[in-house]
Amino acid sequence: MWGWTRFLLIVLAFAGVGATDLKAQDIRSPILTIDSDQLYNGSAFGKRAADDIEKLGSVLATENSALEAELEAEELALTDQRAELSPDAFRALADAFDARVESIRQERKKNTRRIEDLREKNRVRFLTAAAPVLEQIMREAGAAVILEQRSVFVSANAIDITKKAIERIDAQLGDGSIQPE
Repeated sequence: MWGWTRFLLIVLAFAGVGATDLKAQDIRSPILTIDSDQLYNGSAFGKRAADDIEKLGSVLATENSALEAELEAEELALTDQRAELSPDAFRALADAFDARVESIRQERKKNTRRIEDLREKNRVRFLTAAAPVLEQIMREAGAAVILEQRSVFVSANAIDITKKAIERIDAQLGDGSIQPE
């Protein structure tokens, strides 16, 4: 066990020393790494998309709260009417209320799915727009592959292109808003 730990510490120390020297230069490596979550979330596009999703989620939550209060009031009113109504009349009103609640629940689920779909579409749009930038960085580095950083056991930080990719994607794509012509 001590041998493995010592080996890992030596590799990490070597990676740290090389990283500072190599970061000042252009990266030259057949293998590059990237943190795709950081790439998306750290980009202007990802930040704007997250803000848009947050706003939509907030609107949906506000609507849900208002509907919940409205339905609770209706349920209380229906409960208050129970003593005054025949069982059949009450059952008809209760069934209509239940149907309305279920309809609202389904509509709320659709709205939540739309927001999740938008989140996914934004990510796909971003990655599609980012692909040429990442390919250019690969060509410049002489790389054959970009690996997801989380799937790499040990690497030199010098081959991580996440920050460089964010800078270039931001320069090319900005926040991804569609600009009026």
